[in-house]
Amino acid sequence: MDKQVFLETRNISKKFNDVTAVNQVSMNIRLGEIRGLIGENGSGKSTISAMMSGLLPATGGDMRIAGALYRPKSTLDAREHKVSMIVQETGTIPELSIAENMFLGEEKRFVKRGFVDHKRMNQEAKRALELIDLHELDVTRPMYTLGFEQRKLIEIARALYYDPTLFIVDETTTALSHEGRVLIHQIMRRLRDQNKAVLFISHDLPELMEVCDVLTVMRDGNLITTIEKQDFNENHIKQSMVGRVIEGNYYRTDYDGSYGEQVLISVNNVSVSVLRDIDLELHKGEILGIGGLSGSGMHELGKLMYGGLKPVQGEVIVYEDREDGAPAIPRKLNSIKTAMASRIGYVSKDRDKETLIMEASIKDNLVLSALDQLSRFGLILPGREKRFAAEQMEELQIKASGMNQKVGELSGGNKQKVSFGKWIGNHSKILILDSPTRGVDVGVKTTMYQLLYSLKQEGYSILMISEELPELIGMSDRILMMKDGRIRKEFARSENLSEAMLIEHMI
Repeated sequence: MDKQVFLETRNISKKFNDVTAVNQVSMNIRLGEIRGLIGENGSGKSTISAMMSGLLPATGGDMRIAGALYRPKSTLDAREHKVSMIVQETGTIPELSIAENMFLGEEKRFVKRGFVDHKRMNQEAKRALELIDLHELDVTRPMYTLGFEQRKLIEIARALYYDPTLFIVDETTTALSHEGRVLIHQIMRRLRDQNKAVLFISHDLPELMEVCDVLTVMRDGNLITTIEKQDFNENHIKQSMVGRVIEGNYYRTDYDGSYGEQVLISVNNVSVSVLRDIDLELHKGEILGIGGLSGSGMHELGKLMYGGLKPVQGEVIVYEDREDGAPAIPRKLNSIKTAMASRIGYVSKDRDKETLIMEASIKDNLVLSALDQLSRFGLILPGREKRFAAEQMEELQIKASGMNQKVGELSGGNKQKVSFGKWIGNHSKILILDSPTRGVDVGVKTTMYQLLYSLKQEGYSILMISEELPELIGMSDRILMMKDGRIRKEFARSENLSEAMLIEHMI
């Protein structure tokens, strides 16, 4: 290798209390190179990138930039050393404008006679957005008015504005549509061609193999191996990640798309927000896949079926699942309270804001949806809470120091497991899962897919919203493709179903 090293870690370590997240890792980040960083959830990928970008201090070892000792005290300090990072979850403040988010912590750049010159700040924010061809956005808009993908694009523009020599991308592509992914790939390649360095963290192995020049594999906080592009082999990389052989397909292997006759939710001629004239039925024992581009309305459909959106036209009806064979009792679904009472669980794409409470413990998050089952005469019984949380942590193999650890301290995959456990534990018979494997590694994906299939066989009804077409094809009994707020086409489970057939009805 004759490429120049930009950032070097020397036996760098990070501990959280008694848990070692990164264990004496030595790694070189080189100019003119896109380095992929891959590993299971909890392997230490995000922790080591957080130390590089000033989000976390190291416990041991050191880092060097161009040979000089590098100990960033903050992300602003890292930026001054030409290191910028975009994180897996949302890194913006909803109430502030796009421009204010863009220069958060850097307001002094625009101070004039003791006041912030917002006009100049807005001009610079527009210049930053032009770096990713977002010319049409009004930079005075509050961040909460933007969709999840747009907020991620703002973060990308903010990072690029400071002209980083090392650009760290932590799982961001999982939040983006196909067009957004193409854009970020173009940006990474452009930086490489400008003799800059990119560290790209992702669980999407095919994406990493396509984009990266070299892959570094981590497991349980340790650096396992580094693989050059000419030696990329999917099965070998998977085995390096998880320490065991994972070969072939981890989706369902059957092509039996049958499900029960009983309808548990029906959406009847509903229009609201971007949705137009939506009709669908979700049956008992069915995995119903919903696909489309980011702005197709599929994410709004999930909120609608959990009572988070009230129809302007039409209605959503949920039917009580009667085990005794008696006729189902219909109930109009127009609130989240009704949805929870009807045993409907919902995992949002924006998990950290809409599904989990980051500052609360794993236990408190898990029991939140099952308090009625864990109380007696109106009192919450601590013993029942602990047993409930312990069962879910064991069932889903949630990696943590204990049930009292804050959810915000967990890896992305373990956060997602908590999201699942919160609803599965309270026996929600209807699960609405928006991007269920976003930010999840191949080992956890395998576990989740097996879980979903076993739940289907037990009679659970699952609405799976996903931008991952292989996931929809691999797991669904039926697939509904959406475009411009409408359902455009229905596909039955079939051995002959291809991504090209779905794409035709989403673009």
